[in-house]
Amino acid sequence: MIRPHHDRLATASAATGYQREWFRELRERAAQGAPIALVNADAPHEVLRALGIPYVVNQWWSSIIAAKGAGPPSLATIAALGLPDDSRQYDVLPLGAQRLSQDDAPWGGLPEPRFAVAERGGDVTHKIFEQWGRSPDTETFLLSRTAAVPAPEGWWELTPHRWEEVFGSERIDLLAGEITLLVAWLEERTGTTLDRGEFSRILDLANEQAEWNRRTRDLLAAARPLPVEVTDSIPSVMIPQWHRGTAWAVEAARNLHDEVAERIAAGAAVCPGERIRLMWIGRGLWSDLGMYRSFQEEFGVVFVWSMYLAIAADGYARYGEDPIRALAARFVGLTDLLYVPPMSTSWYVKEALAHGVDAVVHLVADDTPGGALITRALEDRDIPVLEIRASNADARSTGVVRERIAEFLRERVGSTS
Repeated sequence: MIRPHHDRLATASAATGYQREWFRELRERAAQGAPIALVNADAPHEVLRALGIPYVVNQWWSSIIAAKGAGPPSLATIAALGLPDDSRQYDVLPLGAQRLSQDDAPWGGLPEPRFAVAERGGDVTHKIFEQWGRSPDTETFLLSRTAAVPAPEGWWELTPHRWEEVFGSERIDLLAGEITLLVAWLEERTGTTLDRGEFSRILDLANEQAEWNRRTRDLLAAARPLPVEVTDSIPSVMIPQWHRGTAWAVEAARNLHDEVAERIAAGAAVCPGERIRLMWIGRGLWSDLGMYRSFQEEFGVVFVWSMYLAIAADGYARYGEDPIRALAARFVGLTDLLYVPPMSTSWYVKEALAHGVDAVVHLVADDTPGGALITRALEDRDIPVLEIRASNADARSTGVVRERIAEFLRERVGSTS
């Protein structure tokens, strides 16, 4: 018998609590003079961890800003600086929030970073991080973004060990060289030296974490009905992701796997009578997390997939004898895997079929290339797709998301399920 299960995952609550305490301690360390870093999601975080430099991930901090309702005043601050507030909102929110008062900023605000590190993705990311570097207390380091090469089919089976074939040696050589420069740049400014043994241990832990994520993804793909809310699985995966390479993160990934397995064994269902399984492609709608559950009662809808667990399962594990090159292989093509066809298109189709989705909601931001090709690849497999062009971090562009999804369910999905 299927039992309704609306209790929050213990791993989600534990991760959220851990993150809040970690951020409090980070603020204390910064107040005592410790240098901290602001990094983009596609920067090689592991070198900062190995050097003992605490870092905050730009996208995670954006999600907190949005979830705490500080998105609109942060964007207003950007506009007041004479900068565009209608482009790359997800990336620029922390820059705006940095100028909010301590009382208005989430969790008391981000301490002024000593370092800002990002990849030159697209036309704008490096410009945002250059703005950080204009502060007298912050220096910016930028890494190159290289173009994709044709990838072999089924890249998700090759990336852990055969990454040279997937991304090409020249691209990896370039990024490995730049990571080496980044290490020297940080060593010079902090007076520390990279411990190669500790660095390798961090990479091993990151791989172990990715393997647990892969097992969890496979459990959820096969589970009928869905036993876990997507709003629980996202923090359970992503908070440990930002602590990648620590023993705590590995334990958190293992606990998530075990808790999901227990729920499946117990016959738990977030929506008894589940009728429609949806895939959410794109970034999380942090300012309206209630949306993901809002269609359960009327339509019997569950969101069974987000990119966060899926890319954690397929996109991060890298094994190799040279830790710098292995780390370069982790980040050299991460954007390709998510957005550049045929890598992206084949992966989303694979994941949609494995999870048995009935339809897809595809949130396409202005900085995510290849959105139309991803939609077409899914539609070619007779999977209906609702494409919404909006920024997940800007409520001005997402105010009609619920209405659009309801209309999509009535007009296109209801007849197919």
